[in-house]
Amino acid sequence: MTEPGSLWLTLAAMTLIVAVRYLAVSGLFAWAAARVRPSVYAPADPVRRARLRAQVRREIGWSLASAAIYGIPSGLALWAFTAHGATRIYTGDLLPPWWIPVSVALYLLIHDAWFFWTHRAMHHWPWLFRKVHAVHHESRPPTAFAAMAFHPWEALSAAWLIPALTFLIPIHWGALMAVLLIATFFGVTNHMGWEIFPRRWVEGWFGRHIITASHHSRHHSDYKANYGLYFRFWDRMCGTDRGLSDEPLRRG
Repeated sequence: MTEPGSLWLTLAAMTLIVAVRYLAVSGLFAWAAARVRPSVYAPADPVRRARLRAQVRREIGWSLASAAIYGIPSGLALWAFTAHGATRIYTGDLLPPWWIPVSVALYLLIHDAWFFWTHRAMHHWPWLFRKVHAVHHESRPPTAFAAMAFHPWEALSAAWLIPALTFLIPIHWGALMAVLLIATFFGVTNHMGWEIFPRRWVEGWFGRHIITASHHSRHHSDYKANYGLYFRFWDRMCGTDRGLSDEPLRRG
């Protein structure tokens, strides 16, 4: 039998974990980006510097609110797994080893598809953009702290997806951690205004299929393009891929 209050403790713990993960990862990449792109992260002009500080504070505020929203469905899934075994999360060798990369790919493909179509809708319906998605685009240009800077309604549109998948698609605990790590990595690095991957990758096979800062930066300058999260094929299929921005590849 589940101890009284264990659900609330799990929800609180997951909210804290999501918030700390965001602050740690975004802070780390912002620190690294400031050394590579001082003109963006540490401008000499005092007016720009003050504006940037205000922007980062706003990004962190919205992101911590999003962390609370993301923590609830994540906490419910964790509680269902640990207290009742009600999810399809498993440990050990319940399924063959080949299923581990397959499950990671399935989760990422579903997440990418959901993100693309909801993101595209928020840009193509003006009232939805104004009421919901405009919060994310207040950052010009975004920093590494903007990865979760969402209006609560936008956070709600995505927070439930991966937890819901754990009730539908079997996934090893370690594979689920990999999915969350990949989601966090791309969410942060795609917004930090600095290309973490070498130019030969970005302009080669990898960059033609995988979204990086060079691709997503074009979205923040051309609002009607480049809606994907991990992969470029939805944008290509729908004619919304506008290519790469060269700005993240620059230094200084």
